[in-house]
Amino acid sequence: MEKMKKYLLIVAIALLSFVGFGLNAHAAEKPNYVITTDATYPPFDFQDKNGQYTGIDQEILKTIAEREGFTYTLKPMSFNSATQSVASDQADAVMAGMSITDERKNVFDFGTPYYRSGIGWAVKKGSNIKSLKDLKGKTVAIKTGTSGADYALSIQKKYGFKVVYFNDSDTLYNDVINDNSQATFGDLPVIQYAVKNGTALKVMNPKSPIQAGWYGFAVKKGKNAQLLADFNKGFAAIKEDGTYDKIVAKYLGASAATFTGSKKDNNTVWGILKANKMAFLLGLWDTSVVSGFGIVLASIWGIILGVMGVSQNGFVRGISSTIIYIFRGLPLMVLAFFIYIGLPGVIGMKIPAVTAGILTLVLNEGAYTGAFVRGGFEAVDRGQMEAARSLGLPYSRAMRRVIMPQGIRIMIPSFINQFIITLKDTSILSAIGILELTQTGSLIVSRNSQGFRVWAIVAVIYLIVITLLTWLSNWVEKRIHA
Repeated sequence: MEKMKKYLLIVAIALLSFVGFGLNAHAAEKPNYVITTDATYPPFDFQDKNGQYTGIDQEILKTIAEREGFTYTLKPMSFNSATQSVASDQADAVMAGMSITDERKNVFDFGTPYYRSGIGWAVKKGSNIKSLKDLKGKTVAIKTGTSGADYALSIQKKYGFKVVYFNDSDTLYNDVINDNSQATFGDLPVIQYAVKNGTALKVMNPKSPIQAGWYGFAVKKGKNAQLLADFNKGFAAIKEDGTYDKIVAKYLGASAATFTGSKKDNNTVWGILKANKMAFLLGLWDTSVVSGFGIVLASIWGIILGVMGVSQNGFVRGISSTIIYIFRGLPLMVLAFFIYIGLPGVIGMKIPAVTAGILTLVLNEGAYTGAFVRGGFEAVDRGQMEAARSLGLPYSRAMRRVIMPQGIRIMIPSFINQFIITLKDTSILSAIGILELTQTGSLIVSRNSQGFRVWAIVAVIYLIVITLLTWLSNWVEKRIHA
């Protein structure tokens, strides 16, 4: 009996120890958040020469996370997509040089303001524009969602200029450099960083920012209170011990080459390719994965829609025609935003960006595939069906054995063309944060301002992949027709 008690005591101690270990492990587990950013916004948010996300925002966030004991997954995307992702509960917070405004306070809760900035305006080097009055009748390029855009719109009537919108800074700057527009407004330190990095612009107010305001770390209103409290506590600490000042000085005072690499790495195609080979390879891999799944699943879904489209049942044909009509009529980017940002608010759960991207391709490309599959079946001579039915084959078997094999041969060129279109359409999915080849190019350009060379490399990579895909498709076609 005593031995039994002793054994039970040992077992109880062991169980309590195990439970205690589990509780301690659970307590030690750090919370993880999804935080979005616009990674084309140096010196606050960008990707350095080693492919790491860095900048004033990112180093502040990383330092606070380490001190306050939380982890996070960073999701780079366009600024508008970043803020909408938080508003739709796809992400927990945004840190992207986001100006604090009364309008945004209706949607977001902001942490302690962490950087006081102001608006600057710039023109092409050598431009005859000397003051805002000279902008009358001219075109001004602005970046959507920024305080610079808000200011430009507020003075548009007064100075009589037109505006054009862009989602990324490099395209905006090049629009001014190429004389398509004559000026731009934006956050002063961002424009100054671009000029320091070799962008051929002239800042018109280098020492006197317009409408100075504050940047803020934001979460959705009423959500993630603990994350906001941790940020505020951590920011107070790095402000007090001087870490904050060191971070700001590191990025505003250092040479751009510190983060972008040497001129040798950026002034030649080979140098850019060599310095960023891993980034290009990873971008190509993500493009291949998304387009591969998209092609296979869209083909399957398209064939199903095509078969439904030639069904004997009028209701089934109607469903097929309706689906094809709807998803062929929706622009791919609108569909991507609806699935990634709009749909989670309805179904109450997050949708990963890659899943949303693949689903977008399947629905859109599958609709086009369904249309030509239906057309391919209908293109088979009607006498083939009549002959099959006269031999006693039921409709479904006649379709499987007689019509479909002939129809598939007819539509092979259409399949090849759709595969290529699907591959190219993956570039649009960069808008929802998928780090494919186009988004990779945007990140590289944002730090080295070598738009022509970088996009030439991206274009050649796409051409090589599309050529290989075309060769493979042609080989398959020959085997089928053999």
